[in-house]
Formats: sequence, C-alpha cells, structure tokens
Amino acid sequence: MLIITISLYAISTHAQASKHKPVNVIFDTDMATDYDDIGAITLLHYYADEGKVNILATIASTKYSRIAAVLSVMNTYFKRPDIPIGVPTGSASTDPDWQKWSDTLVAKYPHKIKSNDEAMDAVKLYRKILAKQPDNSVTIITIGFFTNVANLLKSEADEYSPLSGQQLVDKKVVKMVSMAGKFPSGWEYNMDNDSLASKYVFSHWTKPIIFSGFEIGEKIHTGIPLIHNEKIINDPVKDVFRISIPQAKEDVNGRMSWDETAVYVAVNGSAPYYKLVPGEIKLNANGSDSWIETGDQYYLFAVRPPSEMEAIINDILMYQPTKK
Repeated sequence: MLIITISLYAISTHAQASKHKPVNVIFDTDMATDYDDIGAITLLHYYADEGKVNILATIASTKYSRIAAVLSVMNTYFKRPDIPIGVPTGSASTDPDWQKWSDTLVAKYPHKIKSNDEAMDAVKLYRKILAKQPDNSVTIITIGFFTNVANLLKSEADEYSPLSGQQLVDKKVVKMVSMAGKFPSGWEYNMDNDSLASKYVFSHWTKPIIFSGFEIGEKIHTGIPLIHNEKIINDPVKDVFRISIPQAKEDVNGRMSWDETAVYVAVNGSAPYYKLVPGEIKLNANGSDSWIETGDQYYLFAVRPPSEMEAIINDILMYQPTKK
C-alpha cells in the first residue's frame, strides 16, 4: 500500500494558505441518524472562534421534521444565528434521531428557524453560496449522505449563476472532505444510504476528495468527560451526549467519533495523526466499497494512537462559546 504525506498541489497549497486565513466551509450533515454530527458542528464552531474557519452554510442531507430547527439551535448557541441553513426539498432521508435528543434541543434552546419550511432548498443554497466565493476557495465537508452533492452536480443555471452545478464545483471548490466509506474495503452507512447519489458523485466529481473512513472514527470514543463535567450547564452538546450515551451498550466508553475526524482534517490537514492513501473509491453492487490504487482521491490512514485524537475531540466538546 502506497502512503503519501503530501497530497495534490491543490490540497497542499490550500493548506498553506489556510494557516493565514480561515478555511471557507460548507457543512453538509445528516444530523439525525447519529449524534457524532453534534460533535462535528461543535468542532466547526470552535475552529471558527479560533479564526480557522469561515462557516458559509450548514446544510442538511436529510429532511426529518426537526433538522432545520436543530441546526438553528446549534448555530444560535455558538453565537452565529444567521448562518444560512439548507434542507432538501426533493427525495431525501427522513430518518429521525432514535435517541430522541432533538426534542430536548428544540424545546430547551433558542433558535431562529423553527421548521424546515423556513430553510432554503439545499441545492439552491449551495449554488447561492458558491457563486459568491472566490475561485478554488471552498471546502465542502460532508458527514452525511451525498444526496445534496449529487443534486448540486446535476443542477442547471439559475438566478444565482449561469454555470451548471458541475461548472460551479469545478470553479469554486478546492476539495471535499467526507466521513464515508470503509477502507481499504467494507460497508459504511453514509455511503450506502443514498447509494445512487454516492455513485453519481464519485463518477462526476473532479476535485480532490479526502475520506475519513469508518475504521478511523470507530476507534475514537468521546463524550464521557463532557457529560461528567458538572461545571457545564445549559449546553446542547452536553444534553445530546447525556441523553444518548446511556441508550447504547457500545457507547459505554463514549460515542464513536466518525464525523469529528472529518472536520478536524478539513481544517487542520491530515498530519501528524493521519497520512493520505491515494487512489479511487469503487462502489460495489451490494453497497460496499473497495479501493483502486490509482486516482486522485484519498483516504485517511492513522499513524498515531487513536487516544491522541480522542483527547483533542473530548477537549473541544467541552468548549463554551464566548459571549458576543
């Protein structure tokens, strides 16, 4: 297996530039079917407060009834209530959070957007945001399904841009970082949930993709220090982990942290915790994926103990936003 420490020129030069200016991020999440998405958006806002990230939009790849309100709760809690929120209006997953934490968040915390009807169509929001950005400047983080990205690539010229979705992506996006897949082969939920969208994206996407696979987050367990920190009160992040962790035996040591690693790498780069394995993903008929060792995509390969990333994520989960 070939492992590289330096990726495409586009990735490396963008990472160098990001040391001096924030990474422009569109955050695409299925914030329902698992709660590591809550951890991921916490990292995103933490890095925004650190001056490392400019959050352009938070977009849902699912449309269960409380998704827009939950995103609004999180953006409001982190003092950014006006971040645009998008929700799919076409075919998309409606699976809710089985642990029922979203009920608590929507009932307990302030939020500007109350229902999905108040959010913008996901693809329209993608197009509106991308059209306004400098060329080769946007990082898309996907920690859910590829529904929106596929529909974006298929979209046509509209009031926001004369370019097709494919042209907009080619012009404006520098890379995509995705929590998806299992490497070098296996089955993973995000990839398979909307498998037609996944297949379309991987056959039409022309910019670099970095995958944080199932095997990365599976070994990182977080949230226990947060729920036992008595100094933290009235915190939606703590509420979500507090409600959810006791409901699954596999979470006794903390929730597996798939989505957080994608945010970490999108902002900070892969080193020193991971190296990038180049190649190209292949989706199989049974929903699993495998890896071809030639191509311009990458998956993360851990070179440091998972406990080190676990400590970083646990610390950030306890972050309290400053008053503005």
